[in-house]
Amino acid sequence: MKLSQFKYNLPKELIAEKPSRNRDESRLMVLDRKNHTIEHHIFKDLINYVDTGDVVVANDTKVFPSMLTGEKEKTGAKITVFLLRELNEETNLWDVLVDPARKIRIGNKLYFGNNDAIVAEVIDNTTSRGRTLRFLYDGPHKEFVEMLRSLGRTPLPEELRKLREPNDEDAKRYQTIFAAHEGGVAAPTAGMHFSRELLKRLEIKDVKFTTLTLHPGFGNFKPIEVEDLSKHRMDSEEMHIGGETCDIINTAKESGHKICVVGTTTMKAIETAVTLHGKVFPYDGWTNRFIFPPYDFSVADMLVTNFHPSLTNMYIMTATFAGPEFLMEAYQTAIKEKYKFHTYGDAMLIL
Repeated sequence: MKLSQFKYNLPKELIAEKPSRNRDESRLMVLDRKNHTIEHHIFKDLINYVDTGDVVVANDTKVFPSMLTGEKEKTGAKITVFLLRELNEETNLWDVLVDPARKIRIGNKLYFGNNDAIVAEVIDNTTSRGRTLRFLYDGPHKEFVEMLRSLGRTPLPEELRKLREPNDEDAKRYQTIFAAHEGGVAAPTAGMHFSRELLKRLEIKDVKFTTLTLHPGFGNFKPIEVEDLSKHRMDSEEMHIGGETCDIINTAKESGHKICVVGTTTMKAIETAVTLHGKVFPYDGWTNRFIFPPYDFSVADMLVTNFHPSLTNMYIMTATFAGPEFLMEAYQTAIKEKYKFHTYGDAMLIL
């Protein structure tokens, strides 16, 4: 498959600038792969597509407020830093992305917060945009992390930051209601449509809801720069699947029940931890799985996902599950019907 086969044109006015008023009242497009039909609903109607004994699996990562704005020494130039992962707790060493990258060199110091509360020194260039920073902080590590959290803002994707600045509402809504394990620098957006009321309705219907953890990185938003998809390499992301979640999924599959996977990050994690026999096993490590056609999914019967940007790994994975031609048809329908796209946009259920 070639990258150019996954390109579509989106009118800018269809990019959602803010979430729907109520989480479960965004629109829901339902794609039936077997019958090749497209239906239009609202998200809370998801309850009608799962039955007693089915399993809904979601990603419980919690987004860290990893977007810092600081100043470069001497020049005072504004620099935005996105914290990716902590490399060394003792020395406060972090992998980061910086913007604009061209203004930063090894040895530069960056200052964050009032009265330069935190100072960082650039010690390595890792990629064209990436850097390694050493934060110069002498206090306890827990105190340091709390200070980062207080200075940081919600790391909205770039296409949304071009429209507006992050606000207080983003701190709540750019997060799922079941977020539990902090570490993601991007939200699992499909999960943001679930409300407490919908989870309760699933429970009453005896649909099992379980979670795993995959901390999405900014690699999800990096452009794919090769036409031949087999040559693309994803950034690694940390993931954890516990034994209880595996048992719930495997038991349901063995009993003939359906597995509804919420989001491409959850799908990536499951496909990383599945065996050739279709069983999911506990996993504690990293994944750089990139799924593109042709590919046989081992576990999922249904996928809940958002409307993704063109030419991204999320769109390509969704196309792999739905079928590239069918998904393109659905996206053209969504554009015609004025669905909202991207981070805070509407949702899709693929059966």
